[in-house]
This record gives sequence, C-alpha cells and structure tokens, in this order.
Amino acid sequence: MEGGWERAREISRRMAHGAADAGRATMRAGKATASGTARAGKATATGARKVGKATRRLTYAGGAGRTGLGRLIELSAGNSACDAFVTVALASTVFFGVPVGEARGSVALYLVITMLPFALLAPFVGPILDRFRSGRRYVMAGTLFGRGLLCFAMAAAVGAGDLPTLFIGALGVLVLSKAYNVSRAAIMPSVLPADITLVSANARVALFTLVSAGVAVPVGAGLTAWLGSAVILRVAMVGFLLLGVVAVRLPRHVDSPDTEEEGAAPRWRTLLKVGPAVAEAVWANVAIRVFSGFLLFFLLFLVQDKAVPWLAASEPWAQDPFFDIPKTIALLAGAAGLGGLAGAVVANWTRNSAPGLIVLLTLAVTAATTITAAIIFGVWTALAISLVAAFAQELGKLALDAIVQREIGEEVRSSTFGVVEAVLQLAWVFGGLVGLVLSLAESSVAGLVTLAVALTAALGWLLVTRRKRVRAMKAELRRRRAEAAADEQTDEYAGKGQAADEPAGGADDAGQAGPGGGHTGHADHTGPPDHADRVDRAGRPDHADHADRAGRPDHADRRVPDTKPLTNPHG
Repeated sequence: MEGGWERAREISRRMAHGAADAGRATMRAGKATASGTARAGKATATGARKVGKATRRLTYAGGAGRTGLGRLIELSAGNSACDAFVTVALASTVFFGVPVGEARGSVALYLVITMLPFALLAPFVGPILDRFRSGRRYVMAGTLFGRGLLCFAMAAAVGAGDLPTLFIGALGVLVLSKAYNVSRAAIMPSVLPADITLVSANARVALFTLVSAGVAVPVGAGLTAWLGSAVILRVAMVGFLLLGVVAVRLPRHVDSPDTEEEGAAPRWRTLLKVGPAVAEAVWANVAIRVFSGFLLFFLLFLVQDKAVPWLAASEPWAQDPFFDIPKTIALLAGAAGLGGLAGAVVANWTRNSAPGLIVLLTLAVTAATTITAAIIFGVWTALAISLVAAFAQELGKLALDAIVQREIGEEVRSSTFGVVEAVLQLAWVFGGLVGLVLSLAESSVAGLVTLAVALTAALGWLLVTRRKRVRAMKAELRRRRAEAAADEQTDEYAGKGQAADEPAGGADDAGQAGPGGGHTGHADHTGPPDHADRVDRAGRPDHADHADRAGRPDHADRRVPDTKPLTNPHG
C-alpha cells in the first residue's frame, strides 16, 4: 500500500515538473515571439524611416523644399493612394469596375453612365475654382474633406446595400478628384523652383502619384479581401481628412490675390479662346486619348472573342499554351502600367525640350506604332502598342499641362484646365465606343488600319497648321524689325539735321567752343549724330543716352525730353 502511495506521489511530482517545464517553455516561446515581433517592428520602423528620408530627399530635390513643390508632391501622392483605396473598395460597382466579362451593350452603358455626368459637370468646376483663387489651399482642402465625408457615407451604404447613395457618392468622389487635379495643376507655377521646368515638375508629381497608386492597389485589394469594402472606405476617409489638414498647411504663396474688379462678369474658356499653342496641344492630346480609349476596348473584346492570331488557331495543338485569355489581359494591363510610368520618367528627363514639340512627337510615335501593328500584328506588337498608348497619354498630358500653365493667365487657368479635362474625357469615351463598334468585325487589321489613318491625318493637319503659324510669326517678326530699322534710320537723319543746324562757332552742352580745332558737339567730320543721340552696333543707346540706376534721365535726355527711347530691333 505504501509502495502505491509512493508511486502516485512520484507520478504527481513528475507531472508537476512537466507542467512547470511546459510553462517555462511556453514563457520562453512567448518571450521569443515578443522579442521577434519587437525586432520586426523596429526593423519595419527603421525601414519606413529610411524610405521616408529617401523619399523626402527626392521630393525636396532641386529647390522643391523651399518653394513648396515638395509638399505638393507628397500631398498628391497621398491623394493618389486614397483614390486607389476607393477604387479597389468599389471595384465591383458601375463607376470603378470595368465590366470586362460583360457584353458590348453593358460596356457601352458603363462608358455613358460613368463619363457623361462628369463631362457635363467638369466645365463648371474651373470657373468656380477661378473665383476662389485667393484661397486655393482651402479649395484643395475642401475637395479632400468632401471626399472623406463621401467615403463615410459610402461605407454605410455598402453594408446596407443602398445603391442610390453609393452612386451619388461615387460620382461626387470622381468630380472632387478631378477638381483637386485642376487646382493642383493651376498652382504649379506658384511653387516652381528656378532650376526645374514645368514639364519636369509635372512629371515629378505624376511619377510619385503613379508609384503611390501602384503600392496602394495591392495593399487595398488584400485589405478588402480580408476586412471588406466598408473598412477600406473608412481607412480612405481618415486618409482624406488628414490630407485636408496637410493642404491647409501648404505655403501661403500658392494663393494668388483676386485682381478682377468687383462685379465683373466671369470669363469662360473654350478651345477657341486659349491661343494657338494651347489649342494645338489640346487637339494632339485629343487624338491620343481617342487612340487610348479605342485600343483598350478594341483589344479587350478581340481577346475575349479569340479574334487575335495567338488565340484564333483552329486546332488546339496550334494554340499558344501560355497566352490564354486571362494571361493576355493581365499582360496588356501590365504593359499599359509600365508605359504610364515610363512616360512620367521620360518627362522628368526632358528638362530643356519644348513641350509643344514633345506633344507632336508623342502623336507621331503613336501613329508610327499603330501603322507597324497593323502590318505585323501579334502578341508582342499588341503589348508594344499598349505600352506606347499609355506612354503617349502620360507624356502628352504632362506636356499639355506645362503649356497651359505657361500660356494661360492666372485668372482663368483653372477654367482652362476644367475645359481641357472635359474634352479629354469625352475623347476617351468616343474612342472607346468606336473600338466597341469596330470589334464586332473581329478583324484586328481593319480596326488598326482605321486608327492609323485617323492618327496620321490628325498629325498631318497639326503639322500643316503649325507650319502656317510659324510662317506668319516669322513674317510678323520681319515686319517689326523693318519698322524698327526705319525708325532708327529716321532718328539718325534727325540727329544729322540737328548737328547741321548748329552754328560753327557755337558752344556745345559742356560750354566748350573753338573756331579752329576745339570741340563742337563731339561731331566728326562726316556728320554723324551727336554722342547723345547715337547708338552702338548692338542697338543699345550710347552712354550719354542711358538712364542712371535710380531711373533718372541723363543730362542729354533732359535736353530733348520728348524723345522716345531707342529699342533694339534685333532683340
């Protein structure tokens, strides 16, 4: 009996020791897990700080930190990330999800529903923003705060299945997003450093927005699959509200004073009032947008209908085992994304190139690529033309923004951007509808040949118009130079006559006279004008004609107060 008790006590002691060992092992595992988590958190925080510092060095490079361009780049990157979250969260709705698997009628309805309301509202956004250009920081903050509130309403509508609220909220997000882009483009000249061109500054903003959107899309997709669309919309809401605070803290010089008179009628911008340089860039971008919209839906339905060479083989053994329909669509989307990124990078490199020339070159590249694809159409040419379409759309739009920022005055710049955005959206929709119609023929050659002819005709028309404008400008310059030379010659003859009318023994301005060899007005023996009236070889007035530092006229100018200052006819 005692032996049994001893064995029982031994077993209980062993069990206690085992439980203690298990507890200690659990504690060690917990400590190790906590230590590993802490180290991982520290490493993540350290990496985030390093990435943040590197990003700050890139955004603030070239004097961008002093002028406020760096803050604007960071604000635009955050705006792009939040927009990506909203897009991913509403990917299944009619506004943000392209119905790639639906029939052509559904896709056409998608184009009309999503783009037509914005195209009707966009022209009114610019004039409204122009009326409040003295508070552009607050206008930008208002677009961000408004989207935050709309995200809150859409998050509640997603859970309840309230489709009208979701529809109105999505439309409001689209319009406010475009309003932010218009405001951001309008204030770009106010934050432009001296060492950076407008094209490079726009490209830097576009590059960081594309990168932030590319990072936010997979993160948002993973969080949407894990937590649901409502949670992602609330995350976007918090992001928009914080970015609104950042927008208010932009430098004050981004706000321009209102210079128009009180009660003056608002000025409206159309394509007939923007000037020849801006109109040329707009029409070139319209052709590129038609090309982009056409190509997207044309290739999409050709691939779905297996009307492309690598999918149209009659025998299964002749079909390419790798390029099936989902992989082809994914590759085309990847090529388009890479093309947009390449367009922003190339625009950042073109520091000293004329934006008008860049626009025409992008249109020429698209036309040449389309002609090549029509002749030799295959999977690689399809990928190439998708890449070129996105590349040309991004680069051409950045150059167009630079031209508008340079050519259009401050008081109507937002109106011009609003009109331009509306026209480009309508061009994209028109191109998409034409692509839908031509995809019914299930012939890649017919569609690409039509597109190539249209692009070539647009390029030829723009080149002819540009040549006429350049000739007219040269003729006007020659006329002005001739008038300036005639005025200069008239002034010279007047000076000779004045010197001839002076008496031979008279005194000059300095009070010096000489009947036989003294100064007589510093006039030489051939009768040139007095030193107070002659000009040098470069067309600049002589030292006796120029004004002093304080802006007071020289003594020679006081002698003839009504004389018009000479100008350089070659200037």
